[in-house]
Amino acid sequence: MINVLPSSVSVAPPAVSPLYDQHGRPLEYLRLAVTDRCNLRCFYCMPEEGIKYLPKHELLSYEEMLRLTGLLATLGVRKVRLTGGEPFVRRDLVPFMERLAALPGIDDISLTTNGVLTAPHVPALARLGVRAVNLSLDTLDRERFFQITRRDELPKVLETFHALLEAGIQVKINAVVMDGQNIEDLAPLAGLSRDLPVEVRFIEEMPFNGGSHEAGPASLPWNHLRIRQHLEARFGELTPVPMPAGATASEYTIAGHQGRVGIIAAYSRTFCGTCNRLRLTAEGGIKTCLYDQGVLDTRALLRGGKSDEEIVAALSAAFRHRAANGFEAERQRPLHQLSFESMATIGG
Repeated sequence: MINVLPSSVSVAPPAVSPLYDQHGRPLEYLRLAVTDRCNLRCFYCMPEEGIKYLPKHELLSYEEMLRLTGLLATLGVRKVRLTGGEPFVRRDLVPFMERLAALPGIDDISLTTNGVLTAPHVPALARLGVRAVNLSLDTLDRERFFQITRRDELPKVLETFHALLEAGIQVKINAVVMDGQNIEDLAPLAGLSRDLPVEVRFIEEMPFNGGSHEAGPASLPWNHLRIRQHLEARFGELTPVPMPAGATASEYTIAGHQGRVGIIAAYSRTFCGTCNRLRLTAEGGIKTCLYDQGVLDTRALLRGGKSDEEIVAALSAAFRHRAANGFEAERQRPLHQLSFESMATIGG
């Protein structure tokens, strides 16, 4: 029998201080993948033919996600970001978010989306108190959008973008920087920050496309240093903004701009020292680093009838054996693994 949290039962408020890993980093931020499915086919995320999606029964149910998140809240998790795949591909997402927001200890709900299906739900997100939405958008050019995503959906994404701004929800645009693909788009994207209160974040390309890759940041044509140089050649000096521990983006202001730009050294992995994130995949795998292969199967614990105390003990043990950084996590993967999962299966 599956032991899940009934909708009428609340998890007790956190009674302990935040959980720390063995490197002294608090684990306060959960990235929760609600599905492995996506309605785009971005070439840097998955092969053109897509990936083999999990059968529905292999995905965690919403009840199971609520139970796990409630238990993680007792260990110090305060912020939850819903990811996918594309979160709005899964039915009844907003009612799930309402229950998630009601969990004691969870005080920040946010969302990462590609924006294709999101616009009609923006009023509900605002009512829920969603503070921020990360919008994946690699180009403002419709033809290049189609080339990158293999879908002609840019108008819907821009509709979501403007709806979020009108609703007063903080928008962060996430753009993956790809050599020979969208370099001409970096300046137009950054230019959005001139007249709008948005942060445009440029992300180093990572190997999570469901295929093989050449290991090592030295092989990356556009690393965080080159991205900054490119932006400064167009906009002048970028002024660094002090960031709190745990931030992944280096943020900058540009003279005369209302918003900001950011650069995420995701492949160079310069921010690992203060990482406070963990991931729960749609099938229940806990990842304490984007580059590890998973450290705990919570689905097996949930469906094996384990008590809350037993699950908390298993989670705590997993967090005490966390890689120091993404390079160590990558080295710990089996030697025969020459490829990485699609980002859709991990949770972006």
